[in-house]
Amino acid sequence: KKIIKTKLMCYYMLFRMNSAKIKGYEEDVGTKTTHHVMYPESAVDLHNSTHLVLFPFKIMDLEWLIKVMVINPAFMKYSHESWLEKKGAYPSTGFMTFVFALHICDEVHVFGFGADSDGNWSHYFELLRNKKLKTGQHPGHHEYAVLEQLANEKIIKFYKGV
Repeated sequence: KKIIKTKLMCYYMLFRMNSAKIKGYEEDVGTKTTHHVMYPESAVDLHNSTHLVLFPFKIMDLEWLIKVMVINPAFMKYSHESWLEKKGAYPSTGFMTFVFALHICDEVHVFGFGADSDGNWSHYFELLRNKKLKTGQHPGHHEYAVLEQLANEKIIKFYKGV
């Protein structure tokens, strides 16, 4: 875990998604965040040096734009059609962030994406109450397969969870 924390702190851009917490998890995930990608419901207690990135999909999402980098809603469609072959209802925030990073970064290293050894997609910062939690509307297994393929082709570096 300390090796991962050390690696995370070295990157120029570090993206975190939705409710990803740092406080209390510094030893595992470090303290750096340059871009926090989320839906408005997740925008709480952010460090003031963190850039917000929004994938809007309803009018309320557009009401607090002043401090936010806004991604065109067509990006969700592009990610879904071009990268996921229209599998699932729509891509996850994590997958859209991954595709966004591919477009703006010279190198992409992915940490903490995918299911645990039991097939559950959970977060390090919350207790998993529903042990049958999978990916809901997201094509999680297909998203994971895309990352694995790109890692096998040496296009990205993929640090898999446990």
